[in-house]
Amino acid sequence: MDFAAQTDQQLRLQTFSLPATPDQVISEQTLLGQHTVLYFYPKDNTPGCTQQGQDFRDLYPAFVKQNCHVYGVSKDSLKQHQSFKEKYNFPFELISDPEEKLCKAFKVIKLKKNFGKEYMGIERSTFLLNPQGDVIASWRKVRVPNHAQDVLKKLTQV
Repeated sequence: MDFAAQTDQQLRLQTFSLPATPDQVISEQTLLGQHTVLYFYPKDNTPGCTQQGQDFRDLYPAFVKQNCHVYGVSKDSLKQHQSFKEKYNFPFELISDPEEKLCKAFKVIKLKKNFGKEYMGIERSTFLLNPQGDVIASWRKVRVPNHAQDVLKKLTQV
């Protein structure tokens, strides 16, 4: 499922199948036919990830109006995702990627540092896909404030 692209705009959705809330399976076929936002985040119930989810939640009707679905992706379990989704009333689904398959395909697993320790983890990143599964915009090293608004603005321009 690895992309052989040199730049994000050369990325194209490949075959995958992963569990998502609520007990469903999301595949590349699920994402075809409409614009899709895939936002990758490090961990459920952490301050930045919660705020990011809430921002996409608050703008979700505007994304739907543009015929766009939103999916959050992290390595958390499906059970953790379901609890996170219910706690914050997210109207979109969360994809569980504990083996980092989709994360690696989108090249969001990066060396990170926290309190002097180095580890491999998800770099907060977002991808906007067209209905054919091509990446048409990407954001890496995302800063949460105003990010969901920036993604929506880009969507309205395509």
